[in-house]
Amino acid sequence: MKLFVGLGNPGAKYAANRHNIGFMALDRIAADHGFTPWRKAFQGLVCEGRLGDEKVALLKPETFMNLSGQSVQAALAFWKLPLADVTVFHDELDLAPGKLRLKEGGGHAGHNGLRSIHGHLGDGYARVRLGIGHPGHKDAVAAYVLHDFAKADQDWLEDLLRGISEGAPALAAGDGQKFMNAVALRTAPPRSSTSRPEAPVSMPKEAPKPLEVDARSPMQKLLDKFR
Repeated sequence: MKLFVGLGNPGAKYAANRHNIGFMALDRIAADHGFTPWRKAFQGLVCEGRLGDEKVALLKPETFMNLSGQSVQAALAFWKLPLADVTVFHDELDLAPGKLRLKEGGGHAGHNGLRSIHGHLGDGYARVRLGIGHPGHKDAVAAYVLHDFAKADQDWLEDLLRGISEGAPALAAGDGQKFMNAVALRTAPPRSSTSRPEAPVSMPKEAPKPLEVDARSPMQKLLDKFR
């Protein structure tokens, strides 16, 4: 079994925050793929289902972001899963809004949810980094991530969540490239190439007029001049 973990904060107050995009991703997967209803377990909310041939559990820790590792540790202990079978979905300030990247291992880059998981379990898990953009100054980060997505963000957010859901079976199967391709088809669809631009029409050039030869004699030219 695989475990997908979404990071966020519990409660209606935070539901639409940028910091909760990890919760949003799991909610979309659960709804689209017919997972069981959410139930309380492991200091969080859990549901189960299948993505392709893989059995997958989804976990949304309700410990608040900076204690997320407690919930993940409890789930792994219960199911006796290795950390390598965990994929964490989280917001990423260092990616532009709507961008997505996969990462294996590495540091937590100051993200409190990842910091907590690192502290309890180490760094040997996969991450789906969900770009929300940066407010421009580090002093504005806390207010920015704990603020709801703007109306102008809704189109790219919907495309991103749909792409994640459509690519989730590939992610569960370990095919990261196929997962990324599924997301890209929603967030950056290819432009139509069914019609080719028409070649410019070249107008036929007029044939040069033949030079007229003056066959008059010198005497005739002189007489014509004084007429």
